[in-house]
Amino acid sequence: MSRISTCFADLAKANRQALIPFVTAGDPEPGITVTLMHAMVKAGADIIELGVPFSDPMADGPVIQRASERALAHNVSLYDVLGMVKSFRETNNETPVVLMGYLNPVEAMGYEAFAENAANAGVDGVLTVDMPPEEAKDLVAALKGKDIDPIFLVAPTSNAGRIARINALASGFIYYVSLKGVTGAANLDIDSVKAKLAEIRGISQLPLGVGFGVREPADAANLASIADGVIVGSTLVKIVEENADQPDKIPGIIGETLSKFRHAMDNAA
Repeated sequence: MSRISTCFADLAKANRQALIPFVTAGDPEPGITVTLMHAMVKAGADIIELGVPFSDPMADGPVIQRASERALAHNVSLYDVLGMVKSFRETNNETPVVLMGYLNPVEAMGYEAFAENAANAGVDGVLTVDMPPEEAKDLVAALKGKDIDPIFLVAPTSNAGRIARINALASGFIYYVSLKGVTGAANLDIDSVKAKLAEIRGISQLPLGVGFGVREPADAANLASIADGVIVGSTLVKIVEENADQPDKIPGIIGETLSKFRHAMDNAA
Protein backbone atom coordinates (compact mmCIF):
# COMPACT_ATOMS: atom_id res chain seq x y z
CA MET A 1 0.00 0.00 0.00
CA SER A 2 0.99 3.61 -0.49
CA ARG A 3 1.87 5.80 2.48
CA ILE A 4 -1.53 7.46 2.12
CA SER A 5 -3.47 4.19 2.14
CA THR A 6 -1.40 2.91 5.06
CA CYS A 7 -2.03 6.13 6.98
CA PHE A 8 -5.81 5.94 6.57
CA ALA A 9 -5.86 2.23 7.38
CA ASP A 10 -3.88 2.78 10.59
CA LEU A 11 -6.11 5.68 11.61
CA ALA A 12 -9.26 3.65 10.96
CA LYS A 13 -7.98 0.90 13.25
CA ALA A 14 -7.46 3.52 15.95
CA ASN A 15 -10.87 5.12 15.26
CA ARG A 16 -9.22 8.43 14.41
CA GLN A 17 -9.45 10.77 11.46
CA ALA A 18 -6.63 12.27 9.42
CA LEU A 19 -5.66 15.85 10.11
CA ILE A 20 -4.40 17.24 6.80
CA PRO A 21 -2.93 20.75 6.91
CA PHE A 22 -2.23 22.75 3.76
CA VAL A 23 0.48 25.37 3.33
CA THR A 24 1.96 26.91 0.21
CA ALA A 25 5.55 25.86 -0.41
CA GLY A 26 7.98 28.74 -0.23
CA ASP A 27 5.62 31.04 1.69
CA PRO A 28 6.69 33.47 3.06
CA GLU A 29 10.22 32.43 2.06
CA PRO A 30 11.64 29.11 0.87
CA GLY A 31 13.85 28.35 3.87
CA ILE A 32 10.97 27.94 6.29
CA THR A 33 8.91 25.30 4.48
CA VAL A 34 10.69 22.10 5.57
CA THR A 35 10.87 23.29 9.18
CA LEU A 36 7.16 24.09 9.02
CA MET A 37 6.36 20.62 7.65
CA HIS A 38 8.14 18.99 10.58
CA ALA A 39 6.37 21.30 13.04
CA MET A 40 2.99 20.31 11.64
CA VAL A 41 3.79 16.62 12.03
CA LYS A 42 4.84 17.21 15.63
CA ALA A 43 1.54 19.04 16.23
CA GLY A 44 -0.51 16.09 15.01
CA ALA A 45 -0.68 16.28 11.23
CA ASP A 46 -1.20 12.88 9.60
CA ILE A 47 -0.80 13.95 5.95
CA ILE A 48 0.69 17.18 4.60
CA GLU A 49 -0.71 19.01 1.60
CA LEU A 50 1.94 21.22 0.04
CA GLY A 51 0.72 23.85 -2.37
CA VAL A 52 2.74 24.42 -5.53
CA PRO A 53 2.86 28.19 -6.16
CA PHE A 54 1.06 29.26 -9.32
CA SER A 55 0.38 32.63 -10.90
CA ASP A 56 -3.35 32.04 -11.50
CA PRO A 57 -4.72 29.91 -8.64
CA MET A 58 -8.33 30.05 -9.79
CA ALA A 59 -9.77 27.71 -7.15
CA ASP A 60 -8.26 29.63 -4.27
CA GLY A 61 -9.51 32.63 -2.37
CA PRO A 62 -7.49 35.77 -1.67
CA VAL A 63 -5.54 34.33 1.27
CA ILE A 64 -4.00 31.47 -0.69
CA GLN A 65 -3.67 33.62 -3.81
CA ARG A 66 -1.44 35.98 -1.87
CA ALA A 67 0.55 33.02 -0.55
CA SER A 68 1.38 32.02 -4.11
CA GLU A 69 2.41 35.61 -4.84
CA ARG A 70 4.79 35.66 -1.88
CA ALA A 71 6.35 32.36 -2.89
CA LEU A 72 6.66 33.37 -6.54
CA ALA A 73 8.39 36.57 -5.45
CA HIS A 74 11.18 34.20 -4.36
CA ASN A 75 11.00 32.39 -7.72
CA VAL A 76 9.82 29.15 -6.08
CA SER A 77 9.30 26.61 -8.86
CA LEU A 78 7.94 23.08 -9.04
CA TYR A 79 11.55 21.86 -8.96
CA ASP A 80 12.09 23.78 -5.73
CA VAL A 81 8.96 22.26 -4.18
CA LEU A 82 10.18 18.76 -5.03
CA GLY A 83 13.50 19.66 -3.41
CA MET A 84 11.67 20.65 -0.24
CA VAL A 85 9.89 17.29 -0.11
CA LYS A 86 13.20 15.52 -0.63
CA SER A 87 14.72 17.47 2.27
CA PHE A 88 11.73 16.60 4.46
CA ARG A 89 12.25 12.93 3.61
CA GLU A 90 15.79 13.02 5.01
CA THR A 91 14.32 12.70 8.51
CA ASN A 92 10.69 11.72 7.92
CA ASN A 93 9.92 8.72 5.77
CA GLU A 94 6.46 8.02 7.19
CA THR A 95 4.22 11.08 6.82
CA PRO A 96 2.48 11.19 3.43
CA VAL A 97 2.98 14.34 1.35
CA VAL A 98 0.47 15.44 -1.28
CA LEU A 99 1.26 18.14 -3.82
CA MET A 100 -1.73 20.34 -4.58
CA GLY A 101 -1.68 22.79 -7.43
CA TYR A 102 -2.43 23.46 -11.06
CA LEU A 103 -1.65 21.67 -14.28
CA ASN A 104 0.60 24.15 -16.10
CA PRO A 105 3.83 23.50 -14.15
CA VAL A 106 3.28 19.74 -14.45
CA GLU A 107 2.69 19.98 -18.19
CA ALA A 108 5.78 22.15 -18.58
CA MET A 109 7.89 19.46 -16.90
CA GLY A 110 6.11 16.64 -18.75
CA TYR A 111 3.95 13.97 -17.15
CA GLU A 112 6.53 11.18 -17.14
CA ALA A 113 9.36 13.42 -15.96
CA PHE A 114 7.16 14.91 -13.26
CA ALA A 115 6.06 11.52 -12.00
CA GLU A 116 9.64 10.28 -11.86
CA ASN A 117 10.93 13.42 -10.15
CA ALA A 118 8.05 13.39 -7.67
CA ALA A 119 8.61 9.73 -6.83
CA ASN A 120 12.33 10.32 -6.34
CA ALA A 121 11.57 13.23 -4.00
CA GLY A 122 9.16 11.17 -1.89
CA VAL A 123 5.81 12.58 -3.01
CA ASP A 124 2.85 10.31 -2.25
CA GLY A 125 -0.09 12.00 -3.95
CA VAL A 126 -0.84 14.69 -6.51
CA LEU A 127 -3.98 16.81 -6.80
CA THR A 128 -4.17 19.03 -9.89
CA VAL A 129 -7.14 21.27 -9.28
CA ASP A 130 -7.83 22.12 -12.91
CA MET A 131 -7.39 18.60 -14.38
CA PRO A 132 -10.86 17.13 -15.04
CA PRO A 133 -11.16 13.34 -14.94
CA GLU A 134 -12.17 13.28 -18.59
CA GLU A 135 -8.68 14.51 -19.56
CA ALA A 136 -6.60 12.92 -16.81
CA LYS A 137 -5.83 9.50 -18.30
CA ASP A 138 -2.22 10.19 -19.30
CA LEU A 139 -1.27 11.96 -16.08
CA VAL A 140 -2.94 9.28 -13.97
CA ALA A 141 -1.04 6.57 -15.85
CA ALA A 142 2.26 8.36 -15.28
CA LEU A 143 1.56 8.83 -11.57
CA LYS A 144 0.34 5.29 -10.94
CA GLY A 145 3.35 3.99 -12.84
CA LYS A 146 5.45 5.49 -10.04
CA ASP A 147 3.08 4.43 -7.22
CA ILE A 148 1.85 7.99 -6.67
CA ASP A 149 -1.82 8.44 -5.80
CA PRO A 150 -3.81 10.71 -8.13
CA ILE A 151 -6.28 12.63 -5.99
CA PHE A 152 -9.38 14.38 -7.31
CA LEU A 153 -11.87 16.93 -6.06
CA VAL A 154 -15.56 16.13 -5.73
CA ALA A 155 -17.84 19.16 -5.47
CA PRO A 156 -21.31 19.58 -3.95
CA THR A 157 -22.62 19.74 -7.52
CA SER A 158 -20.89 16.52 -8.70
CA ASN A 159 -23.50 13.97 -9.79
CA ALA A 160 -23.28 10.21 -9.41
CA GLY A 161 -21.89 9.69 -12.89
CA ARG A 162 -19.05 12.14 -12.37
CA ILE A 163 -18.25 10.72 -8.94
CA ALA A 164 -18.00 7.27 -10.54
CA ARG A 165 -15.62 8.60 -13.22
CA ILE A 166 -13.45 10.17 -10.55
CA ASN A 167 -13.49 7.02 -8.44
CA ALA A 168 -12.30 4.95 -11.40
CA LEU A 169 -9.15 7.08 -11.63
CA ALA A 170 -8.46 8.14 -8.05
CA SER A 171 -6.51 6.43 -5.32
CA GLY A 172 -5.35 7.41 -1.84
CA PHE A 173 -8.42 9.46 -0.93
CA ILE A 174 -11.08 11.68 -2.44
CA TYR A 175 -11.05 15.38 -1.55
CA TYR A 176 -14.60 16.62 -1.00
CA VAL A 177 -15.02 20.37 -1.43
CA SER A 178 -17.45 21.22 1.34
CA LEU A 179 -18.89 24.35 -0.23
CA LYS A 180 -19.49 26.11 -3.52
CA GLY A 181 -16.81 28.69 -4.20
CA VAL A 182 -13.10 29.19 -3.60
CA THR A 183 -11.01 28.20 -0.59
CA GLY A 184 -12.01 29.96 2.60
CA ALA A 185 -15.22 31.26 1.03
CA ALA A 186 -18.06 30.42 3.41
CA ASN A 187 -19.26 28.62 6.50
CA LEU A 188 -19.77 24.87 6.67
CA ASP A 189 -23.19 23.28 6.34
CA ILE A 190 -22.53 20.03 8.18
CA ASP A 191 -25.87 18.44 7.27
CA SER A 192 -25.25 19.01 3.56
CA VAL A 193 -21.72 17.66 3.84
CA LYS A 194 -22.97 14.57 5.67
CA ALA A 195 -25.57 13.87 2.99
CA LYS A 196 -23.05 14.25 0.17
CA LEU A 197 -20.46 12.05 1.87
CA ALA A 198 -23.10 9.33 2.19
CA GLU A 199 -23.77 9.61 -1.54
CA ILE A 200 -20.06 9.35 -2.36
CA ARG A 201 -19.65 6.35 -0.06
CA GLY A 202 -22.36 4.61 -2.05
CA ILE A 203 -20.03 4.81 -5.06
CA SER A 204 -16.48 4.80 -3.71
CA GLN A 205 -14.62 2.84 -1.05
CA LEU A 206 -11.83 5.42 -0.86
CA PRO A 207 -11.34 7.51 2.30
CA LEU A 208 -13.00 10.91 2.14
CA GLY A 209 -11.21 14.09 3.17
CA VAL A 210 -13.18 17.33 3.52
CA GLY A 211 -11.80 20.82 3.02
CA PHE A 212 -12.48 24.37 1.74
CA GLY A 213 -14.40 25.62 4.77
CA VAL A 214 -12.60 24.44 7.90
CA ARG A 215 -11.87 27.59 9.86
CA GLU A 216 -12.11 26.65 13.52
CA PRO A 217 -11.32 23.58 15.65
CA ALA A 218 -15.09 23.21 16.12
CA ASP A 219 -15.47 22.79 12.36
CA ALA A 220 -12.85 20.05 12.40
CA ALA A 221 -14.57 18.35 15.31
CA ASN A 222 -17.92 18.35 13.51
CA LEU A 223 -16.36 16.90 10.37
CA ALA A 224 -14.39 14.27 12.29
CA SER A 225 -17.64 12.48 13.08
CA ILE A 226 -18.58 12.08 9.41
CA ALA A 227 -15.34 12.22 7.34
CA ASP A 228 -12.12 10.21 7.20
CA GLY A 229 -9.94 13.29 7.02
CA VAL A 230 -10.16 17.03 7.68
CA ILE A 231 -8.20 19.48 5.53
CA VAL A 232 -7.21 22.83 7.06
CA GLY A 233 -5.84 25.39 4.64
CA SER A 234 -6.75 29.07 4.58
CA THR A 235 -6.68 29.39 8.37
CA LEU A 236 -3.05 28.28 8.46
CA VAL A 237 -2.01 30.29 5.41
CA LYS A 238 -3.51 33.39 7.02
CA ILE A 239 -1.26 32.83 10.05
CA VAL A 240 1.73 32.64 7.71
CA GLU A 241 0.65 35.93 6.10
CA GLU A 242 0.21 37.68 9.43
CA ASN A 243 3.72 36.67 10.49
CA ALA A 244 5.50 36.95 7.14
CA ASP A 245 7.91 39.54 8.52
CA GLN A 246 8.99 37.10 11.27
CA PRO A 247 9.18 33.73 9.49
CA ASP A 248 11.09 32.01 12.29
CA LYS A 249 8.00 32.34 14.51
CA ILE A 250 5.66 30.70 12.01
CA PRO A 251 6.36 26.99 12.76
CA GLY A 252 5.64 27.50 16.45
CA ILE A 253 2.42 29.44 15.91
CA ILE A 254 1.19 27.01 13.26
CA GLY A 255 2.06 24.11 15.56
CA GLU A 256 0.04 25.59 18.43
CA THR A 257 -2.93 26.22 16.16
CA LEU A 258 -2.83 22.79 14.58
CA SER A 259 -2.65 21.14 18.01
CA LYS A 260 -6.01 22.72 18.84
CA PHE A 261 -7.53 21.21 15.70
CA ARG A 262 -6.04 17.82 16.57
CA HIS A 263 -7.37 17.99 20.11
CA ALA A 264 -10.85 18.98 18.90
CA MET A 265 -10.94 16.11 16.42
CA ASP A 266 -9.73 13.55 18.93
CA ASN A 267 -12.37 14.61 21.40
CA ALA A 268 -15.22 14.84 18.92
CA ALA A 269 -16.55 11.37 19.73
